[in-house]
Amino acid sequence: MTIKKLNLVLLTAVILSLCSCNDKQNTGTKSSNEAVTRDVFAMDTYMNLKVYSDDAETVLNEAEERIYQLEKELSVTSENSDVWVLDHNKNADISDDTARIIRKAVDIGSMTNGALDITLYPLVREWGFTTGEYSIPDKKRIDELLKNVGYERIKLNGNKAELSENAEIDLGALAKGYTGDEVIDIMKSHGVSSAIVSLGGNVQALGSKPDGSSWKVAVRDPFSPEKDMCVVEISGKAVITSGNYERFFTGDDGRNYWHILDPKDGFPADNGIVSATVIGDNGLECDALSTAFFVMGLDKIKEYLADNPENDVILVTDDRKIYYSSGLSDKFTNISDMPAEVTAID
Repeated sequence: MTIKKLNLVLLTAVILSLCSCNDKQNTGTKSSNEAVTRDVFAMDTYMNLKVYSDDAETVLNEAEERIYQLEKELSVTSENSDVWVLDHNKNADISDDTARIIRKAVDIGSMTNGALDITLYPLVREWGFTTGEYSIPDKKRIDELLKNVGYERIKLNGNKAELSENAEIDLGALAKGYTGDEVIDIMKSHGVSSAIVSLGGNVQALGSKPDGSSWKVAVRDPFSPEKDMCVVEISGKAVITSGNYERFFTGDDGRNYWHILDPKDGFPADNGIVSATVIGDNGLECDALSTAFFVMGLDKIKEYLADNPENDVILVTDDRKIYYSSGLSDKFTNISDMPAEVTAID
């Protein structure tokens, strides 16, 4: 079949007023009251690092080097990466980074009844989301590939990982969240107290702005991705969104097919959620949960948060309603034409 249209939205959340007139771009060490920014392209996305530090260039150089290191370890398509070797050999000695991410993926997979499943990679590839050769697989092919899906097919013992026959993994749902955590840790190690990073729309903040005020982060409107839907104020938090508008194609049937698949049937998840934003202290967990929540649907998200209230959420349903957790009551501003309400989800 032919594909009529491909839409790719890289930024699901943006930092408001990212560069002010006082910001300097790679111009050397500045006082801690002035921002130094660095643009990086890695993990197939554009990233921006913004730091307030007397030694900003050293901090940014180390952070950029760490990003490239993680890209080499975690890429699903780059030969000799941990993931590539594991997928092709079914066993591998992996780095501490890869082991931590896989362990978190399995934990979240278990806690969400399989809504997050990193063994979906063969199906994601079949739909063309990793190759660019987009197509709608027939049901028989999907069912065949689903036989090899299941996070329980992963065995991890320290830094030794194994996959069952025909199983393959992809860490794309967690890699940028983990990378954000690592970048923030590097900044902390250099004594930085104020910074913010955007990794392809995954926003993570270190502390507050130098003047003590909160960072303002905008979340995209899934029905009009060129516009912002809401603004949330954060300090020392990650804001990570998964949405049906991020990466999708339009088939000959006129329907949009997005890249977040439901592990239960192998088709794009369609359980009522069109955008799921998770806000919390840990980027890796927020990244994993944003994907899981997109798959789960509103009722199951409520059940999960009732038992695990550590993170806040902003959810948009396919009937154009916004729901957000009470922890954001004084930090959330709706700038869309959709109704927004605090709901009993925590």
